[in-house]
Amino acid sequence: MTGAGRLVRLILRRDRVLLPLWVVLLGVIPASYVASFNGLFPTAAARQEYADVSMHNAGFVALYGRLTGDSIGELVAWRAGFIPVMIALFSLLTVIRHTRADEEAGRTELIGAAPVGRRAQLGAALLVTAAANVVLGAILTAGMLAQGLPVAGSVAFGAEFLLAGWAFAAVGAIAAQLTSSARSARAIAALALGVAWLLRLAGDISAVGSGTLAWLSWLSPIGWVQHIYPYGGDRVWPAVLTVLFTAAAGAAAVVLLGRRDFGAGLLPDRLGPATAAPGLRSAPALAWRLHRGLLIGWTVGFAALGTVFGGVADGVADLVRDNDAMAEIFARMGGESALVNTYFASIAGMLGLLAAGYAVQATLRMRDEEGTGHAEVVLGTATGRLRWAASHLAFSLLGPTVLLVVAGLVEGLVYRAVGGDVAPTVALGGALAQLPAVWVLAAVALLLFGVLPRLAPAAWGVLAACALMLLVGTTLQFDQWVLDLSPFTHIPHLPGGDASVTPLVVLTAVAVALGAAGLYGLRRRDIPVG
Repeated sequence: MTGAGRLVRLILRRDRVLLPLWVVLLGVIPASYVASFNGLFPTAAARQEYADVSMHNAGFVALYGRLTGDSIGELVAWRAGFIPVMIALFSLLTVIRHTRADEEAGRTELIGAAPVGRRAQLGAALLVTAAANVVLGAILTAGMLAQGLPVAGSVAFGAEFLLAGWAFAAVGAIAAQLTSSARSARAIAALALGVAWLLRLAGDISAVGSGTLAWLSWLSPIGWVQHIYPYGGDRVWPAVLTVLFTAAAGAAAVVLLGRRDFGAGLLPDRLGPATAAPGLRSAPALAWRLHRGLLIGWTVGFAALGTVFGGVADGVADLVRDNDAMAEIFARMGGESALVNTYFASIAGMLGLLAAGYAVQATLRMRDEEGTGHAEVVLGTATGRLRWAASHLAFSLLGPTVLLVVAGLVEGLVYRAVGGDVAPTVALGGALAQLPAVWVLAAVALLLFGVLPRLAPAAWGVLAACALMLLVGTTLQFDQWVLDLSPFTHIPHLPGGDASVTPLVVLTAVAVALGAAGLYGLRRRDIPVG
């Protein structure tokens, strides 16, 4: 571990923008739910009715986990049930970025020329990620205490979040030892996270039914942390189980690191043919080869989200049927269909943010290609810069379209299948309306890549800021001009709202202008820029 302290400072310097963004954002979001629940369900009877519907609705259970009580704290912790998955994702990506990605880019070799121990880089990455999760848990605990919620439950709530991050930081450390490619390591770790979430989902849904497969939840670290049940059971032993798993996985990563060669992974690389097939001898074909796995993975994920959100929609309608006060409110707004439309519109905003995440990732793939030297090889042929960039940007622009179409259609079809009385395409329009805002964020990423390539990862910060304004901006009472900085603020509230075309045209024009500036910068700067 010689030199680990200096590597910790190096990681903190490199992540001085991204790390605080996701730590603070994910730490403060649940605190905003307290005021929302107090406003929507001011009495114990109203909370009891809401809890009775939610704890037996398979869609809600799939999305957030099991609800065991009707106190404000339990409702907030349950409503934040998907956030540990996001924390786990950020944690594993952080560890891989500072281990396998650095090794692939040659930075580890440079660092290794100094008096630095073999395990120092892995130890520093795990230490920084673990500390970031501790800070996140402390922010969450302080936020809940400031809302007047019980101390024990608030501490347990913070522990739930930080332990999810710890467990999957260790998973990311193992994935970084398995393959020589950072992209493959991210795919392996993300797959492990997806399997853990599906096991939690299947086990919890079974638990509210026959219970025959409820044990599946106990095979998942996501299931363990959610079984802490903050403000309810405040269970300690699922937390202990997660700590033991983290320690074992971290130790396994250290052992695996010592059993592989530098620059290699434990899994053998698959050698390709000596010459490319005719279908791969063009820039678009190469881009398809590079992006297809990512696009397929995101498409499957959006189909799964559409299934869950469509199933939950019927439960939202049940809230109106079973709550006279809410039924009266929504009757004045247009009846049950108004509530369902409002629900689909809010889900469309979330889907737009996620699609923007794919768009930013697809755009920044060009930066990865530049950093690994692949872009230099391609541009050394007759392929021009704009043609090379266009082959990647096709996925930044059309990929989100595919994702939103899939999610919107699946959402509507599932809602119709479970008894909904609106057209299957009702959610599709709202999802597609998000595209101009998604393209604006892709254009911001292109602008940074073209003009300020070293700051290209800051595009993730822009996305995080948009997420903050969309999810909690109103609750935290941001000024309107601050909210207007996000392109998602200007998207029409569809379905059910005024379908104005003007903001969509303006946002598209902004995306075109930003993208053109980015391409202009790309044509004039050096490649590669380290």
